[in-house]
Amino acid sequence: MSRRRFVQHALTALAGSSVLAACSKPAEDKLAKDAAAITPQGTAELPVIKWRLASSYPKSLDTIFGAAQVMAERVAAATDGRFQIEVFAGGELMPGNQVMDAVQKGSVPIGHTTSYYYVGKDPALAFDTAMPFGMNSRQHAAWMWHGGGMQLIRDLLAEYNIYNIPCGNTGAQMGGWYRKEINSLDDLKGLKLRIGGLAGQVMQRLGVLPQQIPGNDLYPALEKGAIDAAEWVGPYDDEKFGFQKVAKYYYTPAWWEGGAQLSMFINQDEWKKLPKSYQAILEDACAYAHTNMQAAYDAKNMAALKRLVGGGTELRFFPKAMMEAAQHETFALYEELAAKHPRFARIYGPWRKFRDEQMLWFGVTERPYDNFVGATASALPR
Repeated sequence: MSRRRFVQHALTALAGSSVLAACSKPAEDKLAKDAAAITPQGTAELPVIKWRLASSYPKSLDTIFGAAQVMAERVAAATDGRFQIEVFAGGELMPGNQVMDAVQKGSVPIGHTTSYYYVGKDPALAFDTAMPFGMNSRQHAAWMWHGGGMQLIRDLLAEYNIYNIPCGNTGAQMGGWYRKEINSLDDLKGLKLRIGGLAGQVMQRLGVLPQQIPGNDLYPALEKGAIDAAEWVGPYDDEKFGFQKVAKYYYTPAWWEGGAQLSMFINQDEWKKLPKSYQAILEDACAYAHTNMQAAYDAKNMAALKRLVGGGTELRFFPKAMMEAAQHETFALYEELAAKHPRFARIYGPWRKFRDEQMLWFGVTERPYDNFVGATASALPR
């Protein structure tokens, strides 16, 4: 049979079945049943789910806290409101540093937090967020999505009954506010600096006295001289805290946070209960919030820095000798941690290899481009 005749026969048969269906109620019912059998599951058949999300961050940090809100709004829109996630700020359901425990135990199904808050449990958790002298945000994303990092982190967090999804990045952060200038390594001796995690351990090796102080207590601690310096995030957030009123010197860069990633922690049991479509929507909403958050910081930080400098803040770069000493101590610490902690060692090897290759690649094109454009931008005609 020719193709043309085949098509004509098919159309005739289809027309005939339509006439029969129109004339016969049983035939009509059968057609409806057959259509339902091959129709994909619609949103009307999906369950209504309402989750409470515990954030580690206060509402005043609108860009960080806002990433969870952006995610929740996208999830609701994509499911016609059938999957709703209510976001609670740090302290509303529990202290911000207890979000991981709450998700692990199932007290809440989901939390938005930063993995390196919990290095006291396991130093390997820092790999999910940022490592001192590690990768920038783009390199870290490459490692997570295409360099094997995601599976390594998910294997680690599975041991804590958690499924993680990257959800935000601050980009490279500032090195913090100091009441006195840092001109040499000697200026670090005995310095009381609010800093935690692996960065705090490195600083301690350089003579600093690391202090663990919640964000809301930083301003009065600096003002009263209980601490000499404090690191936080960057100009947009730091300006809100008013650090510029009690500490004159603003240092950069935060070599411990070249690109700090935030994560959505989801209880494993709750994750497995979700329909596959909800899982995909949640992953995609987190990816959108991830990109949106760093874009917001990149757009807002320069304007805030201009206001700070215009108000008398003195911008400073850490001395090269300090950076070199800190880098040396950082990788010495990594070797020690890898020798003591098998889970750290399991991630450190692949992470280090990927990091070193990324540094080579960015040195070929990214850094030369950035350096040239940055150095010549002010000389261009306007």
